[in-house]
Amino acid sequence: VTLPVDAIALPAAPDAAAIAALVPGDTLRAVINLGNAVLAGRDATTGEPIGVSVDLARRLGRWLGKPVALTPVTTAAAAVAAVSNGDVDVGFFAIDPGRGADIRFTDAYVLIEGAYLVRNDSPLQENAEVDRTGHHVVVGKGSAYDLFLTREIKAATLVRAASSQAVVDTFLTEGHAVAAGVRQQLEADQQRLPGLRLLPGHFMVIRQAMGLPKVRGDVAGDLLASFVEDAKASGFVKAALARHGIEGAGVAPPAGR
Repeated sequence: VTLPVDAIALPAAPDAAAIAALVPGDTLRAVINLGNAVLAGRDATTGEPIGVSVDLARRLGRWLGKPVALTPVTTAAAAVAAVSNGDVDVGFFAIDPGRGADIRFTDAYVLIEGAYLVRNDSPLQENAEVDRTGHHVVVGKGSAYDLFLTREIKAATLVRAASSQAVVDTFLTEGHAVAAGVRQQLEADQQRLPGLRLLPGHFMVIRQAMGLPKVRGDVAGDLLASFVEDAKASGFVKAALARHGIEGAGVAPPAGR
């Protein structure tokens, strides 16, 4: 039985010095990337941000005894910039070495699959067939899979859409061979638009974590890491995934496993 998220007890409150290291101001400021359909979106009625990352931000605020201010953005690149520049205290990202210069990451709390989408009449049947000369693969600019494929793709050409939500429309409008993205986003586009299919399996597993400005130091970093580990161990992350009806994403194992 999965408990409601608000019924899962918080761990013991951290000491004031650790709280101040993580959140120097009166309010916990969290950036929410609405471009990741697995973790965040907008309430259809109110327009307010909702999702697993929003639930985690609010739980962190309760634990720290701080009100929470959410900054919604539509791309991973914007979320990375907000944390790197210290405009917010925490963010939610796929762990990637290309983002590590100014951000300290926790361990992953959710694992998500990156997948490929093609037209029904495409000759492509397997992920391994995508990286061929002449194939154009559309990705969301600055997304985790953009960073991954930039390193891994050797023969195909990457085409960068403005955001993850724009990937499939760009793929169709411009007549490219493949769309790449988070499985859930591609599945939603597949339901919205006829004549598309996902290639079986995944080309990467995206490790979603929280992050903070590296300049906040080890005390702040360790505090956020401990929060994430408790959120996994207590069942909170599992409950949040269930609350928002997320399928195809799983709770990450404890740190170090």
